[in-house]
Amino acid sequence: MEILAFDLSGKFAHFRKFYTNNTALSFTIPPRTTLMGIVGAILGKPRDTYYEEFSSDKLRFGIQVRSSIKKTFHRVNYLKVEDNHDFRGKKDHVQIPVELITGNDVARDNVRFRIYIAPCDNNNQSFELLKQALISNKICYNITLGTANHSATLENITLFEEKDIEAIHVENEFINLHSACNSENVSGLQFEKENQYNFIEEELMPADFKANYDREVVKMNRVIYTTGNLPLTAKLTGTIYKLQDQDQTVNIQFLE
Repeated sequence: MEILAFDLSGKFAHFRKFYTNNTALSFTIPPRTTLMGIVGAILGKPRDTYYEEFSSDKLRFGIQVRSSIKKTFHRVNYLKVEDNHDFRGKKDHVQIPVELITGNDVARDNVRFRIYIAPCDNNNQSFELLKQALISNKICYNITLGTANHSATLENITLFEEKDIEAIHVENEFINLHSACNSENVSGLQFEKENQYNFIEEELMPADFKANYDREVVKMNRVIYTTGNLPLTAKLTGTIYKLQDQDQTVNIQFLE
């Protein structure tokens, strides 16, 4: 087993919640479907063609928040499009409230996520192509943190080989977990500081799309994670993976 890891970094992020209408709310971390799109962009896949190739039974995704982040609302001027001639912006604009994710200090801080990817089997061609593309720095399309105007950079690309990975099965034990994890595997939380609960969030997020080019959600994941670049001390049941990542040891779990 191999695990490929890289940082996604940018000034702003917006991962729109699919059930919102006139107010563009955002998930705090990129859903698994967004991570599929990022891999598709790296490999140059045509739009909406990779849902089966990157599905939960083919690729495993984990995500870690590596910076202190916050959400704020901003009003953004969009084009008011009523017919084919309105795309030039000659008519009035319309202001839409948009929820953006930034660092605590917008001027100095970036939004940073650490992404972990592993194949579900040893002969996964998509994972091999992704590994070659990242190691050789051959990225096909521009990478973004959500929408197209929030450009991102890929940094700290790391390949963990089998000798670098320790798989540990825990049964209702407290573990310092650095990545987002599946809520159904958590039976309790522990806080070292009184205000640490302010950095914990739980969300129901899309995981897989049906391969009908219509972005129809067929699987959801309920995940829990921290937003302050802090480990989550959780009473966990399941398999975690212990990695020596740069100057720290991290415990991660894949979103399944």
